[in-house]
Amino acid sequence: MSAVTRFYMLNRNATNPISRIVARYRYHILSGTEYSKLIRQEIKDGVTALKAENPTFKPTLKIIQVGDRPDSSTYVRMKQKAALSCGLTSDTEKLPSDITQADLLKRIKDINNDNSIQSVMLQLPLPSHLNEDIITNTISPEKDVDGLTTVNIGKLTQKSGKPYFIPCTPFGIIKLLKHHNIQMKGKLAVVLGRSDIVGVPVATLLRNENATVIQCHSATENVEKLIGMADILVAACGKPLFVKGEWLKQGAVVVDVGINYIKDPTKKSDQRLVGDVDFESAKEKASFITPVPGGVGPMTVSLLINNALIAAKKQFVDSEAPLKISRLPLKTVKNVPSDFEIAKSQTPKDIQTLASELRLLPTELELFGSHKAKVSHSVLDRLKDRENGKYVLVAGITPTPLGEGKSTTTVGLVQALTAHLGKPSIATLRQPSMGPTFGVKGGAAGGGYSQVIPMDEFNLHLTGDIHAIGAANNLLAAAIDTRVFHEQTQKNDATFYKRLVPKAKGKRTFTPSMLRRLKRLGIYKTNPDALSPEEINKFARLNIDPDTISVKRVVDVNDRMLRKITIGEAATEKGHTRETGFDITVASELMAILALSKDIKDMSTRIGKMVVAFDVDGKPVTTEDIGCTGALTALLRDAIKPNMMQTLEGTPVFVHAGPFANISIGASSVSADLIALKLVGTPKHAAKREPGYVITEAGFDFTMGGERFFDIKCRASGLVPNAVVLVSTIRALKSHGGAPNVKPGQPLPEEYLNENVDLVENGVCNLVKQIENVRKYGVPVVVAINKFGTDSESEIEVVKKASIKAGALDAVVSTHFEEGGKGAIDLAHAVINATEQKSHFKPLYDLSLPFEEKMTAIVRELYNGKDISMSPEAVGKLEMIRAQGFGDLPICVAKTQYSLSHDATLKGVPSDFTFPIRDVRLSTGGGYIQALANEIQTIPGLSTYSGYMNVEVNDKNEIEGLF
Repeated sequence: MSAVTRFYMLNRNATNPISRIVARYRYHILSGTEYSKLIRQEIKDGVTALKAENPTFKPTLKIIQVGDRPDSSTYVRMKQKAALSCGLTSDTEKLPSDITQADLLKRIKDINNDNSIQSVMLQLPLPSHLNEDIITNTISPEKDVDGLTTVNIGKLTQKSGKPYFIPCTPFGIIKLLKHHNIQMKGKLAVVLGRSDIVGVPVATLLRNENATVIQCHSATENVEKLIGMADILVAACGKPLFVKGEWLKQGAVVVDVGINYIKDPTKKSDQRLVGDVDFESAKEKASFITPVPGGVGPMTVSLLINNALIAAKKQFVDSEAPLKISRLPLKTVKNVPSDFEIAKSQTPKDIQTLASELRLLPTELELFGSHKAKVSHSVLDRLKDRENGKYVLVAGITPTPLGEGKSTTTVGLVQALTAHLGKPSIATLRQPSMGPTFGVKGGAAGGGYSQVIPMDEFNLHLTGDIHAIGAANNLLAAAIDTRVFHEQTQKNDATFYKRLVPKAKGKRTFTPSMLRRLKRLGIYKTNPDALSPEEINKFARLNIDPDTISVKRVVDVNDRMLRKITIGEAATEKGHTRETGFDITVASELMAILALSKDIKDMSTRIGKMVVAFDVDGKPVTTEDIGCTGALTALLRDAIKPNMMQTLEGTPVFVHAGPFANISIGASSVSADLIALKLVGTPKHAAKREPGYVITEAGFDFTMGGERFFDIKCRASGLVPNAVVLVSTIRALKSHGGAPNVKPGQPLPEEYLNENVDLVENGVCNLVKQIENVRKYGVPVVVAINKFGTDSESEIEVVKKASIKAGALDAVVSTHFEEGGKGAIDLAHAVINATEQKSHFKPLYDLSLPFEEKMTAIVRELYNGKDISMSPEAVGKLEMIRAQGFGDLPICVAKTQYSLSHDATLKGVPSDFTFPIRDVRLSTGGGYIQALANEIQTIPGLSTYSGYMNVEVNDKNEIEGLF
C-alpha cells in the first residue's frame, strides 16, 4: 500500500478538522497495473504447481484474430505476452479479413471440439461483413473466457445464475474495488454505459455486491445530476473526457473504463490516450480513481489469463473424475414378457447424452438417429496416455442349440456394474448376421431384462456394416474373375497392357496400387511407356489358377441353394465357367479383418495382404495385386468405426463386427475393445481413480470362441485379459449328462423341466473341462450360473461345488434375465474380485511350431482328443501355404459348436478321438490358417419354419415379431 493510501486510510474517519480537510482532498490511484502483477504471479505459481503434480497439464489459450488492425494486433500481443509470462500456452490464429462468416463459424466449431484447447477468445472488433453476435455466440460457453456469449451473459444476469465465466473487464473492476477494501454494500453506484461487454455485466455484479445501481448512458437527461449522486461511478460510455470533475460527489470512487485517443501535438504520435473521465478535474473530488492507461486495462488482461487457467483446470479435473453414467429405471414383472415387448417398453437415452457421460467429444461421434452412433478412432489418440480399464471375457460351456445366454450375461453384467454398483463399464458385442436372425437362432441382443436397445435395429441393419462387407467382398470377387477373363481372352501382352494402363487426356499413368505392385516386383519405373516387354509381362499378367481362387461371393441370408454354383454361363463370358459358391457375409475374410484391425490403416494393410488365389506357378496373388485394396478400404471406411448403443438400463454398449463363431474368430472388434478400454481407463497420474470394466464376449463355448480370442485376437490386439466369466446352465449340463437332445422350436423334454440331480452330476464334467481349459491360459475364471425358473437348489449346489473344485474363483447364480442388472450384482462382485487377482496370461502354443503340432495341442489340451488326421487335399494346401512362408500363423478351427469334439453327437467330455481336418484355408488378412473339420457349412440354410415368418410392420411403422 502506497504512502498516499495509508495516509487516506488513517485519516478518513479523523475527528480533527484539519485532518478531515487534508483527507478530503487526497485521492488514491486504483492501480490495475500493480494488482495485476500479484494476480499474474498467483497464476504462474498455480500453473507451475499443477504441472509439477501432473506433467500432462497444458493450459492453452486460443486467440482468434480476424484481419490485421494495428490496435487489435497490439492487444493480441499484450495478451500473448501475459499468457506466456504466466506459464500458459498462447496460440494466436490470424485469419484473413475477407474470411466468410461460414468459414469462420466452421473454424470456431472445430476449435470448440479440440480438447487440447481449453479456452478461446475472439479479438474484437470484427470486419463489418461479419455478424459479431452470431460469431461470438458460436464459441462454446465452457471455453468462452471473455464471458461474452449469450449463455454466460444470461447466466450472469439471473438471480442465482452461475456463468462459466464473467466478462473480464467488469470482473476486473469488482476485483480491483475489493482489493482496495472499497465498500459496495449499501452504496449508490452509477454505471455510465449499457454495452453487453461492460455496462450490463458490471451493473449486475455491483447489484450482486448489494449496491444500489443506476444505469445510464450519454443520452440520459440530467446525467450529470445522477453522476453527482454516485458513491461509485463506473464510466464506460466511450466518449473522451465526458465526465467532469465538478459533476462528482465529494469522495466518490471513480472507475474509468474508457479507452479513447485524442489529438495531442506534444506527443510523437500526435495523439494520446484518455478515458471517459476528465482525470485532472476528477482527481480533486475523487477518493479513489483509476488512471488511463494503467487502471482497468491490465486487470482485464490478467483476469482473461486467470479465466484461461480456470478453464484448463476445470477440463483437467473433469477428465480426472470418475465417469458417472446415469441409470435408466427398469420395471420388471415376474412373468417375463417377450424380448420384443420388453425392449419396446423402455425409452432409451439420446445417444448424445450417453456419449457425453462417457466424455466423448462431438467430433468423435457420428449419429445414426437418436439411439445409435459410430465412434471415431481419434479417441485413441486423445486418450493415448491413459491406462486401460479392466478387460473381461465372457465365454461358455458347450451349448445346446438354444444357447446358454452369453450375450444376456454380458449385458446383465454391465448393467449390474454400472447401473447398480456405479462402476463404469462398457459391453463390446458382435453385430448379428441377418441370416440367423431370420432363421432359427434369433438375434444376439441379449434377452429378457438384459438386452441391448433398440433391439430391432441391433438385429437388423444397424449402421450397415455387414452390407458394406458384402459390397467390398463381392467387388473383390468380381475383380478376380474379371482379371482372369481378360487375361485369358487377351493373349497379346502389349494390347492387354494398353487396356490395363489406358491413356487419359493423352497421357498414361500408373495408379497408386500399380506403383506398389511394380515396387514389389522390383521394377522402379513410374512412366508406363518406359517398361520393357519382359517387364510388361511380369507386371500385367497375374496368371491366376482359377482352381485356387479362395474368395467366394457372399450374401447375408441363409440361402442353402448358393452353397455350390456355376458362374460364367452367359454367352458373353465365352465359355469361361467355373464352379464356386456363396458364403454368408459374416464368414468373409473381410469380416475377420474388420474384427482384428486396430484402425483403418491396419485394416487397409490387412486387406492388401489377403491371398485371394495362387498363380500357375504356385505363388500367392493378393488383393493388392488385383488392385482392389484402396477401393475395399474406401467401402469399409465407415464400417471400421465401432457402433455405440445402450442396454435397457442405459449403460453403454459397443456393437462391432460379426465374424461367425464356428467358422471364423467369433469375436467383436479389436478397435471397439481398444476404445472402450481407454474410455473407462484411468489417467496415469490419477492413482486414486478406480478403473472401469470392458466386458466382451466370445462365440459359442470356450474351446471355440475363447481359444480364438486368446490365441488369435489377443495376439492381434496386444491386450491382456484380466478374467474370464464362464456361463453355464443347468439345462446344458443335463444335456451333457444324458438328457434327450434339445431342438429349437420344440417343447423341452421333461428332464429339463424337473429336478434331476443325477443328470447334472453326469454332465458337470463339461463345465469342469472348460474351467481347466481357461486355467491353461493363466487367467482367473468365475462361473456364472444362468438360472432358469426350473432349476433347483440341489442342482445348483452340484455346479457350485464342482466349479470351485476345478479351480474357479467363484460360482455365482445370476438372474439377470428376469431382473436385469439387479440379478447380476453378486456376479459383478465376483468379477471385480477376479480382476484384482494376478493374471498370468499365456497363449496355448508358440507360433513357430509346425501346423500339425499347434493343431494337436488344441485337440489334446482343449478338446480332450488323442490325435489329428488330415485329408490329402488339406495336406496339399498346407504344403503350398508353408512354401510361401505362411506357416507361422495361428489356427482358427471350424467345427461343430455342440461338442468338444468334431462330432455334434458326442456330449460331455469325449476322449481318445482323432480330429479330422478335411481342408485348410489361408487367411493372410485375418492373420491365421483356417482348419475345417467334417462338413462345416460356410452358409447356413433355413428351416421349414423360420423366424422371418413372424416378422411384420404394424400401423405405427414398428417392427413386430422379432423374438
